Amino acid sequence: MKNVRRRAGVVLGVAGMVVPLAVVFGSGTAQAASACTASAGPHQKQVERFLGRPVDGRQSTADCRAIRSFQAQHGITPAAGYAGPLTWRTMDTILQQRAAGSNPNKAGKCPTNKGRIACVDLTRQLTWIQDGSKLKYGPVPVRTGRDGAETRTGLKKVYWKNLNHVSSLYGVKMPYAQFFDRGQAFHSTTKSMYNPPGSAGCVNMRPADAKAYWNLLKNGDEVYVYGRKPGT
Repeated sequence: MKNVRRRAGVVLGVAGMVVPLAVVFGSGTAQAASACTASAGPHQKQVERFLGRPVDGRQSTADCRAIRSFQAQHGITPAAGYAGPLTWRTMDTILQQRAAGSNPNKAGKCPTNKGRIACVDLTRQLTWIQDGSKLKYGPVPVRTGRDGAETRTGLKKVYWKNLNHVSSLYGVKMPYAQFFDRGQAFHSTTKSMYNPPGSAGCVNMRPADAKAYWNLLKNGDEVYVYGRKPGT
Protein backbone atom coordinates (compact mmCIF):
# COMPACT_ATOMS: atom_id res chain seq x y z
CA MET A 1 0.00 0.00 0.00
CA LYS A 2 2.86 2.41 0.82
CA ASN A 3 4.39 1.84 -2.62
CA VAL A 4 1.05 2.54 -4.28
CA ARG A 5 0.69 5.79 -2.38
CA ARG A 6 4.25 6.79 -3.22
CA ARG A 7 3.72 6.21 -6.92
CA ALA A 8 0.47 8.12 -6.78
CA GLY A 9 2.20 11.08 -5.16
CA VAL A 10 4.92 11.14 -7.80
CA VAL A 11 2.45 10.90 -10.66
CA LEU A 12 0.31 13.67 -9.18
CA GLY A 13 3.30 15.94 -8.77
CA VAL A 14 4.75 15.44 -12.26
CA ALA A 15 1.41 15.55 -14.01
CA GLY A 16 0.56 18.73 -12.12
CA MET A 17 3.34 20.62 -13.86
CA VAL A 18 1.76 20.37 -17.30
CA VAL A 19 1.00 23.92 -18.38
CA PRO A 20 -2.04 24.37 -20.63
CA LEU A 21 -1.11 26.22 -23.78
CA ALA A 22 -4.36 26.02 -25.69
CA VAL A 23 -6.30 29.22 -24.97
CA VAL A 24 -9.46 30.46 -26.62
CA PHE A 25 -8.77 33.76 -28.33
CA GLY A 26 -11.52 36.29 -27.93
CA SER A 27 -12.98 38.63 -25.38
CA GLY A 28 -12.13 36.49 -22.32
CA THR A 29 -9.42 36.91 -19.73
CA ALA A 30 -6.75 35.69 -22.18
CA GLN A 31 -7.32 38.81 -24.28
CA ALA A 32 -5.19 41.57 -22.79
CA ALA A 33 -6.00 45.27 -23.04
CA SER A 34 -2.65 45.99 -24.70
CA ALA A 35 -2.50 46.20 -28.46
CA CYS A 36 -0.96 43.16 -30.12
CA THR A 37 2.55 44.03 -31.24
CA ALA A 38 3.75 43.32 -34.76
CA SER A 39 7.40 43.35 -33.66
CA ALA A 40 9.48 40.20 -33.27
CA GLY A 41 11.13 39.96 -29.85
CA PRO A 42 14.71 38.94 -29.03
CA HIS A 43 13.50 35.45 -28.08
CA GLN A 44 11.07 35.01 -30.94
CA LYS A 45 12.27 31.60 -32.10
CA GLN A 46 12.52 30.12 -28.61
CA VAL A 47 9.02 31.36 -27.76
CA GLU A 48 7.60 30.06 -31.05
CA ARG A 49 9.13 26.65 -30.39
CA PHE A 50 7.73 26.54 -26.86
CA LEU A 51 4.24 27.40 -28.08
CA GLY A 52 4.32 24.94 -30.97
CA ARG A 53 4.26 27.71 -33.56
CA PRO A 54 6.20 27.69 -36.86
CA VAL A 55 9.77 28.58 -35.89
CA ASP A 56 10.78 31.30 -38.34
CA GLY A 57 11.70 34.21 -36.06
CA ARG A 58 9.05 36.41 -37.66
CA GLN A 59 6.08 37.74 -35.76
CA SER A 60 2.67 36.83 -37.18
CA THR A 61 -0.80 37.64 -35.92
CA ALA A 62 -1.20 34.04 -34.73
CA ASP A 63 2.19 34.19 -33.00
CA CYS A 64 1.23 37.38 -31.22
CA ARG A 65 -2.10 35.97 -30.06
CA ALA A 66 -0.46 32.80 -28.72
CA ILE A 67 2.26 34.77 -26.89
CA ARG A 68 -0.23 37.28 -25.52
CA SER A 69 -2.48 34.51 -24.20
CA PHE A 70 0.48 32.90 -22.40
CA GLN A 71 1.38 36.27 -20.89
CA ALA A 72 -2.17 36.97 -19.74
CA GLN A 73 -2.48 33.47 -18.27
CA HIS A 74 0.54 34.03 -16.04
CA GLY A 75 0.23 37.75 -15.26
CA ILE A 76 3.12 38.92 -17.44
CA THR A 77 2.64 42.58 -18.31
CA PRO A 78 2.27 44.21 -20.70
CA ALA A 79 0.53 41.28 -22.37
CA ALA A 80 1.19 42.57 -25.86
CA GLY A 81 2.51 39.42 -27.50
CA TYR A 82 6.16 40.49 -27.48
CA ALA A 83 8.72 37.67 -27.09
CA GLY A 84 10.81 39.50 -24.53
CA PRO A 85 13.22 38.34 -21.79
CA LEU A 86 10.62 37.86 -19.04
CA THR A 87 8.32 35.79 -21.25
CA TRP A 88 11.17 33.54 -22.36
CA ARG A 89 12.57 33.26 -18.83
CA THR A 90 9.18 32.04 -17.66
CA MET A 91 8.99 29.49 -20.47
CA ASP A 92 12.55 28.34 -19.81
CA THR A 93 11.68 27.74 -16.14
CA ILE A 94 8.71 25.64 -17.22
CA LEU A 95 10.95 23.61 -19.53
CA GLN A 96 13.42 22.98 -16.69
CA GLN A 97 10.55 21.84 -14.49
CA ARG A 98 9.35 19.41 -17.12
CA ALA A 99 12.88 18.07 -17.54
CA ALA A 100 13.05 17.30 -13.81
CA GLY A 101 10.48 14.55 -14.36
CA SER A 102 10.19 12.19 -11.41
CA ASN A 103 13.84 12.60 -10.36
CA PRO A 104 14.16 16.24 -9.25
CA ASN A 105 17.14 15.49 -6.97
CA LYS A 106 19.21 13.82 -9.67
CA ALA A 107 22.10 16.21 -8.96
CA GLY A 108 21.94 15.34 -5.24
CA LYS A 109 21.72 18.97 -4.07
CA CYS A 110 19.01 18.31 -1.50
CA PRO A 111 20.24 16.24 1.49
CA THR A 112 19.30 12.57 1.50
CA ASN A 113 20.54 11.85 5.04
CA LYS A 114 17.89 13.84 6.91
CA GLY A 115 14.86 11.56 6.70
CA ARG A 116 11.73 13.40 5.59
CA ILE A 117 12.63 16.78 4.13
CA ALA A 118 10.97 19.36 1.90
CA CYS A 119 13.33 20.52 -0.85
CA VAL A 120 12.96 23.92 -2.54
CA ASP A 121 15.00 24.57 -5.69
CA LEU A 122 14.85 28.31 -6.35
CA THR A 123 16.60 28.04 -9.71
CA ARG A 124 13.97 25.74 -11.18
CA GLN A 125 11.16 27.07 -8.96
CA LEU A 126 10.39 23.53 -7.84
CA THR A 127 9.63 21.81 -4.56
CA TRP A 128 9.20 18.20 -3.52
CA ILE A 129 9.20 16.06 -0.38
CA GLN A 130 11.60 13.17 -0.06
CA ASP A 131 12.33 10.64 2.65
CA GLY A 132 16.01 9.83 2.34
CA SER A 133 16.38 9.33 -1.39
CA LYS A 134 12.75 8.28 -1.88
CA LEU A 135 10.43 10.80 -3.50
CA LYS A 136 7.22 11.17 -1.47
CA TYR A 137 5.46 14.04 -3.25
CA GLY A 138 6.12 16.24 -6.28
CA PRO A 139 7.97 17.81 -7.85
CA VAL A 140 5.54 20.71 -8.17
CA PRO A 141 6.05 24.35 -9.23
CA VAL A 142 6.31 27.16 -6.70
CA ARG A 143 6.44 30.95 -6.68
CA THR A 144 9.20 32.23 -4.43
CA GLY A 145 10.52 35.61 -3.27
CA ARG A 146 10.98 38.48 -5.71
CA ASP A 147 14.16 40.50 -6.19
CA GLY A 148 14.90 42.25 -2.90
CA ALA A 149 12.66 39.89 -0.93
CA GLU A 150 14.26 36.58 -1.80
CA THR A 151 13.35 33.33 -0.11
CA ARG A 152 16.33 32.68 2.14
CA THR A 153 18.50 29.66 1.42
CA GLY A 154 19.81 27.02 3.80
CA LEU A 155 18.62 24.22 6.06
CA LYS A 156 15.58 25.08 8.18
CA LYS A 157 12.75 23.39 10.08
CA VAL A 158 8.99 23.76 10.09
CA TYR A 159 8.29 25.51 13.39
CA TRP A 160 4.65 26.63 13.18
CA LYS A 161 1.58 25.55 11.21
CA ASN A 162 -1.57 27.65 10.83
CA LEU A 163 -4.35 26.35 8.61
CA ASN A 164 -6.11 29.70 8.09
CA HIS A 165 -3.31 32.19 8.64
CA VAL A 166 -3.71 35.86 7.70
CA SER A 167 -0.52 37.89 7.23
CA SER A 168 -0.10 40.61 9.85
CA LEU A 169 2.20 42.50 7.45
CA TYR A 170 0.16 42.39 4.24
CA GLY A 171 -3.34 41.51 5.45
CA VAL A 172 -3.63 38.67 2.94
CA LYS A 173 -4.85 35.14 3.50
CA MET A 174 -2.19 32.41 3.65
CA PRO A 175 -4.07 29.07 3.74
CA TYR A 176 -2.13 25.97 4.82
CA ALA A 177 0.72 28.13 6.14
CA GLN A 178 3.77 26.22 7.39
CA PHE A 179 6.49 28.55 8.66
CA PHE A 180 10.12 27.51 8.40
CA ASP A 181 12.27 30.67 8.52
CA ARG A 182 11.44 33.94 10.34
CA GLY A 183 8.05 34.53 8.75
CA GLN A 184 8.72 32.71 5.49
CA ALA A 185 6.35 29.83 4.88
CA PHE A 186 4.83 27.40 2.46
CA HIS A 187 1.27 28.48 1.76
CA SER A 188 -1.47 28.36 -0.83
CA THR A 189 -2.20 31.09 -3.36
CA THR A 190 -4.58 31.41 -6.30
CA LYS A 191 -2.04 33.26 -8.45
CA SER A 192 -0.17 31.57 -11.27
CA MET A 193 3.09 30.01 -10.09
CA TYR A 194 4.78 32.03 -12.85
CA ASN A 195 3.23 35.40 -11.94
CA PRO A 196 6.04 37.99 -11.75
CA PRO A 197 7.84 39.36 -9.89
CA GLY A 198 7.22 36.75 -7.18
CA SER A 199 6.22 36.55 -3.52
CA ALA A 200 7.37 38.64 -0.56
CA GLY A 201 9.61 35.73 0.46
CA CYS A 202 7.19 32.89 1.09
CA VAL A 203 6.99 29.75 -1.02
CA ASN A 204 3.65 30.11 -2.79
CA MET A 205 1.97 26.88 -3.86
CA ARG A 206 -1.15 25.81 -5.73
CA PRO A 207 -3.99 24.96 -3.32
CA ALA A 208 -3.87 21.19 -3.84
CA ASP A 209 -0.09 21.10 -3.40
CA ALA A 210 -0.19 23.29 -0.28
CA LYS A 211 -2.83 20.98 1.21
CA ALA A 212 -0.71 17.92 0.43
CA TYR A 213 2.31 19.55 2.14
CA TRP A 214 0.13 20.37 5.13
CA ASN A 215 -0.79 16.70 5.48
CA LEU A 216 2.73 15.38 4.87
CA LEU A 217 4.84 17.74 7.00
CA LYS A 218 4.84 18.29 10.75
CA ASN A 219 6.61 20.63 13.13
CA GLY A 220 10.29 19.75 13.26
CA ASP A 221 10.48 18.41 9.71
CA GLU A 222 13.38 19.90 7.80
CA VAL A 223 13.26 22.21 4.80
CA TYR A 224 16.22 22.80 2.51
CA VAL A 225 16.20 25.84 0.21
CA TYR A 226 18.92 26.25 -2.40
CA GLY A 227 19.71 27.84 -5.74
CA ARG A 228 18.79 31.28 -7.03
CA LYS A 229 15.52 32.37 -8.57
CA PRO A 230 15.87 33.67 -12.15
CA GLY A 231 15.66 37.46 -12.16
CA THR A 232 16.95 37.95 -8.60
